[in-house]
Amino acid sequence: MFRHSQLESVKAWIAHPAHVAMPLHARIQRAIRQLIVDGALGAGKPLPASRALALSLGVSRDTIEAAYAQLHAEGFIDRRVGSGSFVAQMTEFASGHRPFRRDAPPRHQAPKLSKRGNAMFHGGGIHDALLPRPFSPGVPETRSFPLQLWERLERQVRREVGTQALAHGDPQGTEALRRAIADYVNLERGARATADRVLVLTSSQQAMMLCANVLLDPGDRIFIEDPAYHGARKAFDTAGLECVPIRVDRHGIVAKRILAEPRKAKAVSLTPSHQFPTGATLALDRRLALIEWAARHQAWIIEDDYDSEFHYAGKPMACVQGLDPHDRTIYIGTFTKSLFPGLRIGYVVLPPQLVKPMTIARTLLDGHSAPMAQLTLARFMEGGHFGAYVRSMRGIYAQRLEALADLVRKHLPDFVEPRIPVGGLQMPCLLTGDLSERVAIDAGRNAGIELLGLSALHATDDAEAGFLMGFAASTPAEIEVAVKRLANALRAATKR
Repeated sequence: MFRHSQLESVKAWIAHPAHVAMPLHARIQRAIRQLIVDGALGAGKPLPASRALALSLGVSRDTIEAAYAQLHAEGFIDRRVGSGSFVAQMTEFASGHRPFRRDAPPRHQAPKLSKRGNAMFHGGGIHDALLPRPFSPGVPETRSFPLQLWERLERQVRREVGTQALAHGDPQGTEALRRAIADYVNLERGARATADRVLVLTSSQQAMMLCANVLLDPGDRIFIEDPAYHGARKAFDTAGLECVPIRVDRHGIVAKRILAEPRKAKAVSLTPSHQFPTGATLALDRRLALIEWAARHQAWIIEDDYDSEFHYAGKPMACVQGLDPHDRTIYIGTFTKSLFPGLRIGYVVLPPQLVKPMTIARTLLDGHSAPMAQLTLARFMEGGHFGAYVRSMRGIYAQRLEALADLVRKHLPDFVEPRIPVGGLQMPCLLTGDLSERVAIDAGRNAGIELLGLSALHATDDAEAGFLMGFAASTPAEIEVAVKRLANALRAATKR
């Protein structure tokens, strides 16, 4: 018979809310197995008779018999006719060590990770909220997406392609989508792309991880903007690269600092069309200077064109890749911002010599992107729906940006100064009052509002305090409610 503490342990395991979805016999089997694994029931110890244990637990004998049968099948107990059930003699592995030891280290001690694993873990990863709060940066409007049209196109694909869309896809991406992407970036972004140079991925983050690990070795130097998109910096940090921050001014990254740097770097990471988070556009002379620098030093330009579809003051400047005659620029784009995050389709336009290495490397990450979504997106683009949708949302986002700027000036004049961007899905605000950035962010979070602090995006200590306010996912009425709530939260924080 079990000791009282062992019986109570089994009862507690059975009743735990996390286990109630299991059949009763499975819960009893798992509870007894855990006692054996923990060493509370040693090898050779007898188990209670099924009738006695059933009475103690208030269950049927058949339930106990089913639990014991599973424990026996898994090798945890021996059943002897006429003698009863006993913990199996699992005395040694081939190495001579006992499998279950009371002096074993705690099961939940910190794991020993690789250097890269530690860098990934302690870097905190990239967190996208499942249900974004007001002002979460980089979140597009999804309620206006033409879902019925998308579903109709998807049904067309299923009828025409059939079960082929259920099979493994081309690791480089379906040809139809690669052709549609090449046509789009050539027309709208001034790129130099062909379908055979496009690699379809799940996100721009995956593209940066590929660049960091395929093109550079641990210890190699890479120039990055300061401030910079945190996902890019984390991708390079976890690959073991030496990130060298280069200041950004109102004309973009200060290229002369790169040209004057005596120590060579293997790459530079840029958001030239709409610098994250400042919103600056990289000046043409600096673009040309960086193109020549990359060619001279056989370095790479990693161009992240993450939200260029949404430009509210004239047409955006053409991408760097389209200006580069030396094929040293890697152009990264995504549909996460222009369509919806759940699509999980991004892409990269590669120099010809990188297409095969990058495609093969991609097969080691996730194999390929889902063919059905790719084929549907290709049809969405080919039919002119993508361009129409982007134009429609550009107008909506411009109105929302104007509403946010007016409301911030009206309700938050004692706290922040808005910096109106020419594009994008978020507006930078600089703190002007006595509140610290941390206090302001915490006050907003306590009020159900998400603000991304600017200081954390800087590598140096001379950052201006402030935060980003995303506006794309909220209507003007929703923005007004959230701004007033933030104003109340910040006023309350100043009185503490």
